[in-house]
Amino acid sequence: MPLRQKIFFLAIAAVLLMLIIELVRRRRLRVEYSWIWIASGLTIVALILRYDVLIWLTTLVGAAIPTSTLFFLCILYLALLSLNYSVRLSTLSREVKELAQELALLRLACESGAAGRIAPVPARDGGAPTATRDA
Repeated sequence: MPLRQKIFFLAIAAVLLMLIIELVRRRRLRVEYSWIWIASGLTIVALILRYDVLIWLTTLVGAAIPTSTLFFLCILYLALLSLNYSVRLSTLSREVKELAQELALLRLACESGAAGRIAPVPARDGGAPTATRDA
């Protein structure tokens, strides 16, 4: 890879890494998600500095040119990222459903005048106790 291209892509990767750090610093990106993006930026830097690794991967997968391998790796990365976010979204959806059900039970208890008969029940995950009606 020509030196001019290396410098250009290293500058872009450096800007990406600085942007990630700035987003974490401003609390616009949570630290638990930042490692994915930092790893991506460092992988970009590694492939820029060690272009021979990309050539080796190209021969390993049997692609015609390194660009094809790079596109394949990007698509694979995006698929794994989508899977990761789908799992997180599914977990959050389940938690929202459970919270909505608990809120509905609490509202029912308060509206029916049984607020004095509500007994706290320890939460399943060690969080705040939930309230249920005494039977």
